[in-house]
Amino acid sequence: MMSFTAPARTGAGHPVSRSGARKGATFAFAAQGVSVAAVYTTVPAVTEHLRLAPLLTTTLMVAVALMAGGGSFLGLAAIRRAGSLATTRGAVLLAAAALVLIGWAPDEATAICAYILFGLAVGALDVGVNTRAAAIERAYGRSIFGSFYMAWSVGGVVAALLTAGAARLEWPVAAGLSVQAGIVLLLAVRMRTYALPASSAGSDTIAQPPLGRRLWIRLIPFGLVLLVVYVVDSTVSAWSAVYLRQTLAVSLTVAPLAYAAYQAGTVVGRAATDRLVQRFGVAAVVRAAALLVAGALSGMAAAPSWPVAVLAAGTVGLGASVLAPLCLASAARLRPAASEAVLARLNLFNYVGVITGGAVGGLLGSTGQFRLAYAAPAALAFLLLAAARHFTQQRPGSAVDDGGTRRCRTA
Repeated sequence: MMSFTAPARTGAGHPVSRSGARKGATFAFAAQGVSVAAVYTTVPAVTEHLRLAPLLTTTLMVAVALMAGGGSFLGLAAIRRAGSLATTRGAVLLAAAALVLIGWAPDEATAICAYILFGLAVGALDVGVNTRAAAIERAYGRSIFGSFYMAWSVGGVVAALLTAGAARLEWPVAAGLSVQAGIVLLLAVRMRTYALPASSAGSDTIAQPPLGRRLWIRLIPFGLVLLVVYVVDSTVSAWSAVYLRQTLAVSLTVAPLAYAAYQAGTVVGRAATDRLVQRFGVAAVVRAAALLVAGALSGMAAAPSWPVAVLAAGTVGLGASVLAPLCLASAARLRPAASEAVLARLNLFNYVGVITGGAVGGLLGSTGQFRLAYAAPAALAFLLLAAARHFTQQRPGSAVDDGGTRRCRTA
């Protein structure tokens, strides 16, 4: 017999729905993927439009990462004051505004301010979406983090292809970035507010205990993994378009395709992440991904032509895609009641990796050594093998409390 019972609602008037919350978080991840890809894939066009010096371009990419680190802690403060949902919405709107400002910047000073604003926005968005995703995964009682990052990657592919299409149609960079900002805003509109069951709402509803020194020690392996992953990610994301443009002498239409391939690889990898974890275990998946990343980066460094470089970039994405979500999910389970504080501090390793990859890649590229910029992270990828044993996965119908013991909870 059909039931017409209205969904349960919280005191704030929001319906309680795991699937609704998951859908809203998915749109938020997609919005972040679009905005980040829009910035990275338009670096060559913005550089040529404003006639920026190579060193200034590198500085801007490093500044974005630095500001993202600061934005992560601003996001943490905002989450504690207004919750992860409100923080995420505000950060998405700021990111869209920054995209428009970057595109329409008439001079270097305006462009610098726009990139700084974007860095702050994406940092706050990062901690907001990951905190929400950790709470939703606890509500489901199984690995679903990969599906959120798959949405991030789909957004990145769409934005990269839009950049290539805009260049093909000879649109000014302002028009292309405005369209991408519009997509971000449309995704923000789709972010409905759904509450989670009180027993699994995590950081949105539970008092935040202070983090102890012992927890910091347990975070170190995850931090090192994130650092290496984002050195790789930053080197491919921030500089693959410039690498194809300068080293392999391709057009502005072809230059964004390496980023698009990289994100397409991450879509495939993240679509399979949760199933692979359930079948083989998280440690085995991390080890296989590390080996794949090392081999693909070597291929990208030695690529004789742009099709080979694009294929290698896609393979890097396939391997690297699983590492960040599994790392964040495992770390969040160390202290569920303070997951936003754990993730905000863990994100420091993220941004150190982004800064290192962005700065080293840019400096080597400005001297014509982009191939070396991809060969060096290949060696770092092997370090991930040692950290794989620290990864854990969600057990069905269970969660980890602050003391490290298991407690059962109902769906």
